[in-house]
Amino acid sequence: MLNGDQVLEVLQKVGAFRTGHFVLTSGAHSDNYLNKDALYTDTIETSRLCRAMAQRFAKNGVEVVIGPAIGAAILAQWVAYHLTEITRKDVFAAYADKDGHGGFVLKRGYDTLVGGKKILIVEDLTTTGGSVKKVVEAVRMAGAEVLGVVVLANRGEVTKEKAGNVPVFEALVDIPLEALEPAECELCKKGIPVNTTIGHGRNFVNR
Repeated sequence: MLNGDQVLEVLQKVGAFRTGHFVLTSGAHSDNYLNKDALYTDTIETSRLCRAMAQRFAKNGVEVVIGPAIGAAILAQWVAYHLTEITRKDVFAAYADKDGHGGFVLKRGYDTLVGGKKILIVEDLTTTGGSVKKVVEAVRMAGAEVLGVVVLANRGEVTKEKAGNVPVFEALVDIPLEALEPAECELCKKGIPVNTTIGHGRNFVNR
């Protein structure tokens, strides 16, 4: 099973974890950025990390793995695949769609699939836990039992309580997010250029 340092090495290898001067979605600045989309193009390393996620719940009796669209839907497929291989029992994969009102909903017949089943929820990043909590709520509304949540990287010290009071919350690696407002950013004060190809640096520079 991969440890946190090994997971971080994988993220660095595929270019998902970068250091420098970045502008986040919130507009705050940070000296590191986690671009999970850079991971998904590398099927070998994505599979490797998802196997590590599956191993953490191999003895929990997971029947369906669900991830919020879009990126975590990829994780759900791989984690379900590895759980099926490890447990020698069919484990299915599905995903939750955004409902257009800030929440998530199970569509496409997935609500029927998960009803009465034991569910593992997967996510790529958690900062506040708000998004994954909404997926937990949608799954419970469908009449399923949430066994736990597992994420690639926990960036905001999210706990099982913040993730929707789930029984288990696991992260492959903890990478605390240090974010500063532009006026307080030491990188700006030192004149270090903002990265305009990753994150929201281009908008910041254009303004």
